[in-house]
Amino acid sequence: MTATAPEAPAGAVARASFAPRPSPVDAGIEVTSVARSGVAGGDGRVLSAVATVAIDRTEPVFAGHYPDFPIFPGVCIVECVQRGALAVAERSGMSEPRLLAVESTRFLGAVYPGDLLTVHLELRDHEGGVRCRATARTERGDAASVRLRLSGEVGV
Repeated sequence: MTATAPEAPAGAVARASFAPRPSPVDAGIEVTSVARSGVAGGDGRVLSAVATVAIDRTEPVFAGHYPDFPIFPGVCIVECVQRGALAVAERSGMSEPRLLAVESTRFLGAVYPGDLLTVHLELRDHEGGVRCRATARTERGDAASVRLRLSGEVGV
């Protein structure tokens, strides 16, 4: 099942710059590496990147998920992947990238307060947009596998 971002209302004016939306995650995203490569004759351009998110014990989501046994919610892991992908896209010169769809998600392990979430991202041109494949990991192993579709193109 693919979840698709809502369309802009008819007559809406395009924004001149990317405006972040509110996030359920307080933690910041740090892009630690970006590498660009190209494959002749194929889909071509690829960005590989790594981003990290320090999951602080004070994250507001832990108050209700769960008070006596806090676990970072899966939707928040997807949020971290999406924010990492957008940060990499913008850093690489993509014009106004935005999330179009969450194509798939598989949760593989828990993320707890105090964990460092490391997100390995691969962005590549795909069918008129950008497909992002990502794996989110903690020191205990894989936490999630996520595939997103973004607007734009990876570029030269």
